[in-house]
This record gives sequence, C-alpha cells and structure tokens, in this order.
Amino acid sequence: MLFEDTYYEIESESEGLFKDRGSKFIAKAFPVYSEEEIKDIQANLRKEYYDARHHCYSYILKPEKSAFRINDDGEPSGSAGKPIHGQLLSHNLTNILVVVIRYFGGTKLGIPGLINAYKTATKEALANTKIIKKTVNDVYSLEFEYPLMNVVMRLLKDENLKQQNSKFEISCYLEVSIRKNDSQRIKETMDNIHGLKTKHIRTE
Repeated sequence: MLFEDTYYEIESESEGLFKDRGSKFIAKAFPVYSEEEIKDIQANLRKEYYDARHHCYSYILKPEKSAFRINDDGEPSGSAGKPIHGQLLSHNLTNILVVVIRYFGGTKLGIPGLINAYKTATKEALANTKIIKKTVNDVYSLEFEYPLMNVVMRLLKDENLKQQNSKFEISCYLEVSIRKNDSQRIKETMDNIHGLKTKHIRTE
C-alpha cells in the first residue's frame, strides 16, 4: 500500500460567528506551521479581544498531524477545545489553529449548549475559507556539469518537475520537489544518470 501523501489545509484566515442566549462565539481560523507562530497569534488575539471571557482553541500541525493541542481556557472540561478539534478532524485538516473567543451573555448554556456553540462557530469559520489539498514532497538537490543539461531537463519535463533555487555557474545546481509516492522511482532514474549527483534535502 502506498504512503498517504496528501493532506488538507485552509488557504487563508477566516472567521465564524455563533450567538446563543446573549453569548457570542467568534471563531478565528488561521493557517499555521509552528508553535511559535501559534503563540504570536494567540497573544495578538488576547490583546484585541482583551474583554472576552474565554479564548478556547485547538491546533494541528504537520502533514501526519503529529502535533496537536486542545484547550478549554476555563470552560467545563471537554466542552470547548474538544468540539473545535472535532471539526478540524472531520474536515481532515492540518497546519491549522482555531481560536473561539467567547463573550458571556449572562445565561449559562450548559455542557450540550457549549459543545454546540463551539462546534458551530468553528464550522462557520471553516465554511468561510477554501480548503486546499496538498501533497507531501521530497526535495532533492541535483548537481551536474553542463554536458548533462539536456538529459536533466528532459527528465524534469517528462516527470513534470519544477526546478527551484537554480544556480548555473561553473557547474550546475538545482533543486526539485517530488511527490512522496513518486520519489523512490524518480530517485532511481536519477541515480542511473552517470555524473548526476543527487541528495535528499528535506521532506515537506
């Protein structure tokens, strides 16, 4: 079976709103790639919405969704962060942060009411942005001399690979990004080209 090399992200920031018995739930969704970025966004939201009672959130990072966190920020356990997280999972999203900011309206909503509010606000925010499909890619560097230029360029064209960070000086250097499921096959083809040096740089 092939490695699952696709994942989903949101294209841009978005907002959703849900109101219930005077309480207002503002959901803010952000594409994010690091915990440092998440901390900065949360700090900015706390400044902007300094008078809100709760800032509940969930985030998921990395294509394999290996880093995630859920926080109820003072709401009853499982009533806020978990329903936000549930929406991220049901949309199969990663590299995303959703913060739901609550202004208390004076009437308690109870656990079912809170779960519904946090879930619906998050759903609204996700409906207001575009969800994009991405692939996990291996990035390789290619080094070669000028006589190999036509052979290398033909390979790139045949495999529909785009070159990046190209440097054509005394010798030639470029990088290519190859979809994970095609990576091993194309790497073997490159290894069979005499005089072409390849090196795996990173997986992204």
